[in-house]
Amino acid sequence: MQKRFKSRFLFCDRWLDRHLIARNMEAFQDLLVIVLCLSLFVVMIIQIWGIFIALTQTLDYKHVTAKILFVLILVELFRLLMIYLQEHSISVGVAVEVTIVSVLREVVVHGALEISWIQTAAICGLLFILGGLLIVCAKTPHMDCISANTKFCPIVYQGSREKPKELEFRYAHQCEENQPLT
Repeated sequence: MQKRFKSRFLFCDRWLDRHLIARNMEAFQDLLVIVLCLSLFVVMIIQIWGIFIALTQTLDYKHVTAKILFVLILVELFRLLMIYLQEHSISVGVAVEVTIVSVLREVVVHGALEISWIQTAAICGLLFILGGLLIVCAKTPHMDCISANTKFCPIVYQGSREKPKELEFRYAHQCEENQPLT
């Protein structure tokens, strides 16, 4: 019997294991996202405290509304990071929602009457495009749904409910034919 040929790159394979490096980098990336989630949570608490302070003092409705909308943006960003931690992919729909709320916050803060007509047209165009993208995201199922091949995914199981029964039936007959005689 011959011994197998040892690779010249055994040293590289042992010290530069790509799969181990990828797993460690994913764990480190998850740790960074967790730190971001915690810091967003702290910023949300500070902003909510600022809202309570602003409500006890003289009321500037524009300032309080801007702070409340900022907290809503932070909540949506927190939700985006949570989805990333669960699925390891960015939800485009949530990101578009955050962008829409951010644009509307800027309009509320600066006032619709104080913005020039060019900026108003640009904001309207941006909101129109983001709304269209949000509609497309709502109509398109998530890629995890497609790759998971579950019965809850509308694309995978449209009209294909009879195929598994046929395959199961064929497989059962093949097993019966190949059984040894007793």
